[in-house]
Amino acid sequence: MYVWSVSELADKRKNRLRLWVQLIWTALTNGYAVGFVKGTIFKGPSKAFCVPGLSCYSCPGALGSCPIGALQAVLGSGRNKFGFYVLGFLLFIGALLGRFVCGWLCPFGLVQDLLYKIPFFKKRKNLPGDKILKWMKYVILVLLVILLPLLVVDFVGQGQPWFCKLICPAGTLMAGIPLLAANENLRAAAGSLFALKAVILGLILLLSVWVYRPFCKYLCPLGAVYGLFHPIAFYRLKVDTDRCTRCGACQKACKMDIPVFDKPNSMDCIRCGDCVRACPVHAITSTLSHKKTGR
Repeated sequence: MYVWSVSELADKRKNRLRLWVQLIWTALTNGYAVGFVKGTIFKGPSKAFCVPGLSCYSCPGALGSCPIGALQAVLGSGRNKFGFYVLGFLLFIGALLGRFVCGWLCPFGLVQDLLYKIPFFKKRKNLPGDKILKWMKYVILVLLVILLPLLVVDFVGQGQPWFCKLICPAGTLMAGIPLLAANENLRAAAGSLFALKAVILGLILLLSVWVYRPFCKYLCPLGAVYGLFHPIAFYRLKVDTDRCTRCGACQKACKMDIPVFDKPNSMDCIRCGDCVRACPVHAITSTLSHKKTGR
């Protein structure tokens, strides 16, 4: 009979804590149940404010706005005052938490985490070509989120939210499918573009059973924004170079496959805390810890 050690029990409790935070946050920010029943979108005053994670504005249950969707909307419309709010929000959250948002507060991150737990396929951390594929999210950020909404405009000077329109799997899963399921007219109007997005969503969900968080690693522009702040964010990881033996236990535990002993504030880190718990000499702490470290 296997007996759990004290450290293993602590790890299980902390993993459950993260899961509960993800579930509760998703329920709180997407809690307009009437919208799912009637196939309508919540239009209350809270929709003027962004939530930290990738959460589609058009989701029937969404009580706030997605910062990436809002950024595209203001870039394409030229609404400067609201644009200052969105940019300020991204700067504030990035400088405060970085990609902690991805690990703890993003609804689509939760979906990927749950799918990866399914005991099917031999699990992988990365796709082949991982080092090159990781740059795709920055290309998507610059091209689809920033440049196209600014430069490709209609006859009245309005741009479109190209990332939301062409790719965003969170929008397809949390908004498109529920709205079409509840609204016959929308189902009749859905065309090839929605079919394309459904295929993209299906591929990402299938990959998520096999590879840990493929959307977060390779495609998410919001994660790209937050990751840029990791070297300077208020919440950072620190490695005590005097304690660290470079044994690699942190990288082995990290599902994002980061050599934490060398890159504690990698732009790919989602701040899940697995590396901190895995370190056998307790060399990894955070800026919120009391223990002093060497880096």
